[in-house]
Amino acid sequence: MRTPPKVELRAVHHRFLRPDGSVFTALDGVDLAVAPGTFVSLIGPSGCGKSTIFNAVAGLLTPSDGVVVIDGQDATGTIGRVGYMLQKDLLLPWRTVLDNIILGLEIRGASVSEARAYALPYLHRYGLGGFENAYPASLSGGMRQRAALLRTLLFDSEIVLLDEPFGALDAQTRGRMQEWLLQIWQDFRKTVIFVTHDVEEAVYLSDVIHVMAARPGRVVATLEVPLRRPRPRSLALTSEFSAIRERCLDLLGHGASAHAEEEA
Repeated sequence: MRTPPKVELRAVHHRFLRPDGSVFTALDGVDLAVAPGTFVSLIGPSGCGKSTIFNAVAGLLTPSDGVVVIDGQDATGTIGRVGYMLQKDLLLPWRTVLDNIILGLEIRGASVSEARAYALPYLHRYGLGGFENAYPASLSGGMRQRAALLRTLLFDSEIVLLDEPFGALDAQTRGRMQEWLLQIWQDFRKTVIFVTHDVEEAVYLSDVIHVMAARPGRVVATLEVPLRRPRPRSLALTSEFSAIRERCLDLLGHGASAHAEEEA
């Protein structure tokens, strides 16, 4: 029997009212299904509605039409069901690394002492050992993102939304962070939905890639990524990897061309 989706969007439309009174369609009938424990990426041009999808799944936005289903139940407009990390780390500058990481545990009702005891082994396991008493201002960009991601993963949600978490990092640091993310994901096995503009990043990380087009935002293709795991960096040099990357680029180019023809 096929496993039911962990997250599902069913015929989701969303329209924004502009200041001049006109209506902008951000999402036009998006259908999306994410299997439990998988790593799924959304790629597409700016303005294709990726962030609108995230806000709908997180319950921060109620779509104009359609439903968001989590674990088989209508979760439209319901907050607290997912962990959500933006590109900015949003670490609190007055809290240490350890106390930043336990923020979600505190929100869930854990005492500070319990939360610290639970989180500290994770800091040591995932490369933040020795920095637990440091403050965010003293950390590199990559270390700050590690702390922010660990905080999101320890929020005790089975679903994690990552909105371009490595977009501001240099290429070398970004590569290391991708490898680190795969390691921590394979340990936690949470359901991850990941937004990126980097096609190679999407192919390297994902089980499934949803390619989107803009104006209005919609999913134009869903691609399986049948690459073995664990994934060494050298996998990017294989013909299988290149074929998936080129297919994504072709779909993105075709979507842009179609949009240009519509506006012409």
